[in-house]
Amino acid sequence: MARFVILSIDSFDYIENKTGNMLIRYRTNEVVAVIDPSKKGSFSQEVIGVGGKIPVVSSFNESKKYSPDTLVIGNAPQGGKINEKVKYELVAALENGIDVISGMHDFLSNDKKLSNIAKKNNAKIIDLRKTPEEPHFPKGTWKKREVPVLLVVGSDCDTGKMTTAWEIKERLSLYNKNIQFIGTGQTGILLSKGVAVDAVIADFMAGEVEYAIDSNIKEETDLVVVEGQGSIANFAYSGVTLGLLHGSMPDYLILTHDVNRDKDVMGRRIPNLDKFMKLHLDLMAPFKETTFLGINLLTFALDENKAIEQVNYFQSKYKIPTTDLIRFGNSDLIGVINDAIEK
Repeated sequence: MARFVILSIDSFDYIENKTGNMLIRYRTNEVVAVIDPSKKGSFSQEVIGVGGKIPVVSSFNESKKYSPDTLVIGNAPQGGKINEKVKYELVAALENGIDVISGMHDFLSNDKKLSNIAKKNNAKIIDLRKTPEEPHFPKGTWKKREVPVLLVVGSDCDTGKMTTAWEIKERLSLYNKNIQFIGTGQTGILLSKGVAVDAVIADFMAGEVEYAIDSNIKEETDLVVVEGQGSIANFAYSGVTLGLLHGSMPDYLILTHDVNRDKDVMGRRIPNLDKFMKLHLDLMAPFKETTFLGINLLTFALDENKAIEQVNYFQSKYKIPTTDLIRFGNSDLIGVINDAIEK
């Protein structure tokens, strides 16, 4: 069992610390500390609502008393680049023989200083966004695929796509369903397997997703759940979203939406969700029929009564099962997915 310390300087919250939060939620017993000097002295539960008494410390050196063996960069800054504060903590970890896992676009293993320190201290640098050496071009294998695929899409970045996809996998497993999970970003790959699609050359993006799905379908597979990325309506990230949509060629879609935001991370208004969902179906229409099965809301920032109001409002308005899986459980959402794959 690993002993993770999560590096999240000035970004330990429920949105920015995406990778770290998923480790805290799903591998709680393996996380020993979080590094964020701005929240030093608090506990994970107080900051993001999960993680119990995982302590928040000011530096790697302070985390040493908890005996970590792996440091994970927990946040996902725009552009995927690290700053000098982060690099200082990475050096400290590597000098102590601690392995470092990074999902940044800047590959740490290409940094000669860091690589030399790692080698000298028998530490490993693992860059999650390194893509396959042999790229895969799409072949259209979806046309003969017999196992259904479900893709999670979001009204914007940071709407809970990774959490939703993983929760669907875990909850359907309780129905004795064999679910294959395909990670498409740093967090999903860390928890399971897959490919970081935003690091793939555009012409091969759909092919890498197709290959990841084909490689993980087994005879007993009931459903493939694919982690979503970005948003088709976000001008900065729509390219990776479209490549993922046409790479996975999903039979089913689940929408995620943060009810506390009306603007995306680029400062533009999030579109009407009716039009947003129709856009996905229109983009799939030349290839196959695709169906939205439900909506998973991110309601963390609301009190419980307001969150329940939002769940009821969206379910009434869009006539499909709606919940916040983390806060309110399955509702009808998981049952509807289970029924769909049993047809």
